[in-house]
Amino acid sequence: MNWQSWELWDWPFLDTRHHELADRVVRWIARRAHEQSDDLNRRSRAIARDLGADGLLDFVIPSEFRSFDVRCLCVVREALTYDDALNDAIFTMQGIGTLAIQEFGTQRQKAKYLPGCRVGSHIAAFALTEPEAGSDVASMSTEARREGDWYFIDGAKTLISNAQFADHFIVVARTGEAPGSRGLSAFVVDAGTPGLLVSSPIDFIAEHPAAALQFSGCRVPADALIGQPGQGFKVALGAFDIFRPSVGAAAVGLARRAMGEALSRIGARRLFGKPMADMQSVQMTLADMAADIDTSALAVYRAAWERDVRRVESPYAPSLAKLVAAEAAGRVVDKAVQLCGGAGVTRGNLVEKLYREARPMRIYEGASEVQKLIMGRSILKSLALPS
Repeated sequence: MNWQSWELWDWPFLDTRHHELADRVVRWIARRAHEQSDDLNRRSRAIARDLGADGLLDFVIPSEFRSFDVRCLCVVREALTYDDALNDAIFTMQGIGTLAIQEFGTQRQKAKYLPGCRVGSHIAAFALTEPEAGSDVASMSTEARREGDWYFIDGAKTLISNAQFADHFIVVARTGEAPGSRGLSAFVVDAGTPGLLVSSPIDFIAEHPAAALQFSGCRVPADALIGQPGQGFKVALGAFDIFRPSVGAAAVGLARRAMGEALSRIGARRLFGKPMADMQSVQMTLADMAADIDTSALAVYRAAWERDVRRVESPYAPSLAKLVAAEAAGRVVDKAVQLCGGAGVTRGNLVEKLYREARPMRIYEGASEVQKLIMGRSILKSLALPS
């Protein structure tokens, strides 16, 4: 394994087409190396257009003649994140912000939204999280009440990726068919709809485009409903079930980059009169980092392979992949910071940037604690025990 450049794992989980895709993503990254802008929104839209122009968004918005290949999704996310987490965020949100339409939408909804998102000219967003309802989706309070041929949405969402420049939002709101999660529905809401207000950008510890949304009597037509009333929880969770292993892949890409940066630092330094690489404590730290990265990648690509090849839809392996890889990335980057010393905590240093980018991975798309609950319940279900 060459830790100082990215290459796809040579494992039996992956076919020739996955290696060809990896080479394609590397070429895409090389072509974009000069693209910079201080305007995060403008840069994000440019990334989406470039991903679409190269056909890479086909892997999150497959045409009607193709199905999701989770291994392809993981390959792209690992490579993109190794280069820059923002590239990965834009790529992923085009899928998460359209999957409900892909899986449950009407032909009219698919024709209106999917082609533009697939080429990157139309930006998607997914509005699920609320100020008082993050992981606990069933407790959300945003409401959508029907009056004739319209729904009126009231409530608030927060931490919504792409919010300031999105062209549409998948919004999950309470319609009241039943208590808890069975009373939620999903809608597609166009940006600029009266009653929809987008806040100023949220300033995260790592660069990421997001903002809050406020709905005040936001009126959408009844045919903006995705699927059936009361299916919102199923629609929302469907996106996470497919994308969860790929979060782990992104974490692996980030960890591999941190390992490479640490090795560059080690190779250039001498401590106490001898090369830093000769120190046993450094060698043991590198072994810990490599073990975390290898085991994470195995968990990720096993989960993706099971979904693609064996058609396994159990949530256990995807949750394991996300949990193991996200937690491992935090440990690997922390060790990279330690190996880099003062440079590792200096603003502008790549390892410092990776440190800030690694932390949210343990929270978004289902916090680590949620993944443990999913795994535990899956284990009990397999034994026919009460969960």
